[in-house]
Amino acid sequence: MALNALANVFRIAELRSRLAYTLVLLSVYRIGIFINTPGVDRSAMNAFMDAQKQSGGLVSLFNLFSGGALEQMSIFGLGIMPYVSASIIIQLLAVVVPSLERLQKEGAAGRQKINQYTRYGSIVLSIVQGVGISRWLASLGRSDAGQAGFNQVVVPNDNLWFTFMTVVSLTAGTAFIMWLGERITERGIGNGISLIIFAGIVARVLPGAKTLLDLTTQEVVNVAAVLGLLFFMLLIIGVVVYVERGMRRVPIQYAKRMAGRRMFAGQATYFPMKVNASGVIPPIFAGAVLSFPATLGAWFPFLQGFQRAIEGNLWVYNGLFVLLVVFFSYFYTALTFRPDDVADNIKKQGGYIPGIRPGRQTAEFIERTLNRLTFGGAIYLAIICVIPSVISSVLGVRFTFGGTALLIVVGVALDTVQQIEGHLISRNYEGFAGPRGPRIRGRVRVAA
Repeated sequence: MALNALANVFRIAELRSRLAYTLVLLSVYRIGIFINTPGVDRSAMNAFMDAQKQSGGLVSLFNLFSGGALEQMSIFGLGIMPYVSASIIIQLLAVVVPSLERLQKEGAAGRQKINQYTRYGSIVLSIVQGVGISRWLASLGRSDAGQAGFNQVVVPNDNLWFTFMTVVSLTAGTAFIMWLGERITERGIGNGISLIIFAGIVARVLPGAKTLLDLTTQEVVNVAAVLGLLFFMLLIIGVVVYVERGMRRVPIQYAKRMAGRRMFAGQATYFPMKVNASGVIPPIFAGAVLSFPATLGAWFPFLQGFQRAIEGNLWVYNGLFVLLVVFFSYFYTALTFRPDDVADNIKKQGGYIPGIRPGRQTAEFIERTLNRLTFGGAIYLAIICVIPSVISSVLGVRFTFGGTALLIVVGVALDTVQQIEGHLISRNYEGFAGPRGPRIRGRVRVAA
C-alpha cells in the first residue's frame, strides 16, 4: 500500500517537479556547506570544534542548526539562524508596536510587509554576528579566551581585510539561504526554511551513526546498549508524532443569519488548539540560555563556577532545562496567542461556544483551556528533550542527535508529508494511508 502511494507521487507531473525542485535546491545548500570563508584554516577549525563537542557550549548549538557549516567555517556558517532570530524578534515587537500589530491583521499585504522587515532584520543580524565571528576566529590560537587550551591558529593573517571579507561572505551566505528557503516554499514542497534546518540536522545523522558503529566494532560500546538506545529513540519518535498531531477542538456554534432574502441555518464548527502551541522555540531558548555560561566562562571568570556546577551534574542541568522550557512555553504562547482577540473574532462573526457567553467569558474559557494545554505541552517538550541525554548517559552511549533536533526533524517531516498527502487527495489519488483516507491529521478532544 505504501509503495502504491509512493508511486502515485511520481504520477503527478506538478508534484514530481516540485519534489525535484526541492531536492535540487537542498543539494545546492549542502554543497555550499563545503565552501570556505576566505582566510580560515579549515583543519584548525575542525580541531577546535572537536574540542567544543566534548565541552559543549553555544558554539556546538549553532553548529547543530547550521548543519555543520560552522564546523567547516563555510560561507553558510551563520545558517538560517539570523532569519529565525529576526522572525522571533518581529513577533515579539508586534505585541508592543501598534503599527506591526496592524500589519499582522491586514492579510496578505501585511504579511508581505512583515516578511520584508524580517529580511532586513536578518541582514542586520548577519552583519553584527559576522563581525563578532570574525573577531572570535582571529582570537583562536592567539589568546586564551574561550579556547580551553586550544593552541592552533585558525586565522593565519588577521587584518581588516579578513574582517571585511568574513562579514560579506557570511551575510551573503545567509541571504542566499533565505532566497533558497523562499523559493522552496513558493515552488517546491514544504516550508523552505524548515526544510533547510531539517536537511542540516539529518545530514549529521549518518556520520554520527558511522562513529557509533565504529565504536561498537571496536567493542568500546556494548551492542546491547546501542540496540536499547535505538529502541528508545524509535519510541520517542512515536510519542512525538502522537502528541504533535494532538489538538483540542473547541466547538463553535453560529446562529441563523439572513443574506438578502435568504435565511441560512446555523452552522457548527470548531476552533483548533494544539497541545504544543509553542513548537520547538522553548527548547531552543532554554538550550541557548544554558549554553551561554559554557561559552562565556573563559571571558568572565565569575561564570566558571556556575558552568562547572551545571556541567558536572547531569540532574542539575536537566532540572534547570525543564524549568526554562516550562517558562518559555508559557512566555512564547502568551506572546503569540491572544484569547481576547480570538473571542472578539468569534463574537463579530456571530458565533459562540455552547454554554459560554460571548465576550469576556469566552476569552476566559479559551485562556483556561490554553493554560492547561500549555502545561501539558511544556512537560511533553521537557521530557522529549531530556530523555535522550538521560538514556544516553545511563547506557553509556554517546548520541549527539538530541531531543531538540528530534522535535524539529519529526515536525518538519510530518508537515511535508501532510502537504504531499493534500496534493494526492486533491487529485483523487489514494494518500499514504490508503483508501480509508488520510491519517496525517490532528487527534481531537471535543470540549463538552
